[in-house]
Amino acid sequence: MTEITPGQGRTARLERATSESSVMVEINLDGTGVSTIDTSVPFYDHMLTALSKHSLIDMNIKATGDTHIDAHHTVEDVAISIGEVLKVALGNKAGIRRFGEATIPLDEALANAVVDVSGRPYLVHGGEPAGQEYHLIGGHFTGSLTRHVFEAITLHAQICLHMTVIAGRDPHHIVEAQFKAFARALRSAIEADPRVTGIPSTKGLL
Repeated sequence: MTEITPGQGRTARLERATSESSVMVEINLDGTGVSTIDTSVPFYDHMLTALSKHSLIDMNIKATGDTHIDAHHTVEDVAISIGEVLKVALGNKAGIRRFGEATIPLDEALANAVVDVSGRPYLVHGGEPAGQEYHLIGGHFTGSLTRHVFEAITLHAQICLHMTVIAGRDPHHIVEAQFKAFARALRSAIEADPRVTGIPSTKGLL
């Protein structure tokens, strides 16, 4: 069962319960990057804290799930929920910049993210070094989950994301650079542009 509630301004709250997980997500798109995050997957908490901090989206996330089996279900369901609340909080997208781009380093790692708040979900994800998907980071988070998180967010938020890892050796750094690049690109894309009136699309709808 999923219950999602739009709030005042560009905010939204979702509660989602399945046989595999229980998730609550609250966001404020016009926040300051304050977060309280507990997904029961510590490395994922670290990544989502970075996402909140660098996107300036306030996030309150609480999740429990069958992590005794695998972290996959909980990680996926949180990402789905983030995508859903992003879509609702964005509303009709009037006045936003729509596009955002960021290239972010983390020591030897470098990631580029380009976001289009298009209403058309699409993910292009590449550049991770061979074997990255098999690394177990922090004891719970498998490298393959990185792409899966972005797939779930883009699909449910209905945004387009091109994510490219340009360089990297350390598996932790490779993932974190991607989350930070996505955060900064998303921040730019959802910001209000004082020169934009109405919907930033020739179709009049996003």
